Amino acid sequence: MAVRVRGVRGATTVDHNTSTQKLLAAIVHANAIEEDDVASVIFTTTGDLNAVFPAKAGRDMGWHRTALMGAQEVDVPDGIPMCIRILIHWNTEKTLDEIQHVYMRGAMALRPDLYPDNKIVLKEGDEK
Repeated sequence: MAVRVRGVRGATTVDHNTSTQKLLAAIVHANAIEEDDVASVIFTTTGDLNAVFPAKAGRDMGWHRTALMGAQEVDVPDGIPMCIRILIHWNTEKTLDEIQHVYMRGAMALRPDLYPDNKIVLKEGDEK
């Protein structure tokens, strides 16, 4: 099977102006992602989250060689507040149907079209 670059998505909402560590760890765990196979990671946050650069979560878990970038989401009226999104560009042999996207907390409303087949939904307290 050929190795291709695949996108792995995840999103969560937070109660406090904090980092993305739980979400990133959940995506990595769900897909058995190793740093050597990651091309890059894009982190976005809504404008109400500004206490820390979101890419710090990747550095904190030891990803020092991977290209990490943070950005701010567009301020859409009636958008989900205090929301963190992650897109990992991953070199893998897995098919699109084998990728596990991770949505947690209030961010579960972002992609209801993926239920229940290609998404892991973690509710409060399920994060590992």
